[in-house]
Amino acid sequence: MSLSDLFGLLRRRGWIIVLTAILAAASAYVFSKVQTPIYQATAVVLIKPARADFGLAQTAKSLLRSYVVWLRTNDNARRVADELKLDRSPDDLLSNVSIDPDESQFTVQVDARYEDGDEARRIARKWGELLVDWRNAENAQTRREDKVSAEIVDWRPYTQYRPQTAINVLAGAILGALLGGVIIFVLETLESSILRSRQDVERALGLSVMGAIPSGKG
Repeated sequence: MSLSDLFGLLRRRGWIIVLTAILAAASAYVFSKVQTPIYQATAVVLIKPARADFGLAQTAKSLLRSYVVWLRTNDNARRVADELKLDRSPDDLLSNVSIDPDESQFTVQVDARYEDGDEARRIARKWGELLVDWRNAENAQTRREDKVSAEIVDWRPYTQYRPQTAINVLAGAILGALLGGVIIFVLETLESSILRSRQDVERALGLSVMGAIPSGKG
């Protein structure tokens, strides 16, 4: 298909692409608006070796993942729920909390998601405080020069986690446009299979048409 044929096709049937894109985008917008918003809050805990010693720093870095494992337990989830008086099971809390180490910055980041943004902030901070309290308890039994402490250094404002209305609308419009393109392709395929003129018949059959039945018009 040449460019001129393509432009001609878009002039004739381009409205189908526009219509399906608008309908899909509108559907995505409505779907996003009827969803219950979920908010995400973040707490960042800094892990601090007691001295600037390479060996101690490497040990602290290697322990970051074990700190995450300790945090992501049912016991800690139950403690968070009890202290914040949340009517949620430990499994439910854990499924909506992400805890990740960052070895390059010696930090552990807690991301909590909840229907209430302020509650999400409290959950994230409480989980960070568990790590701080645990390290303080562990340090009480450790020599001063070998201590590895923890401190909450960042407690970020919550943001909407989902639905992402703008992204959903854009994705809907793109998918709608693609669907419109498929519809146009199907229509063109069906139309090209119909023999409309004597020339079409001759091309399809490889024979000359000797006569035609009048349409009865006029």
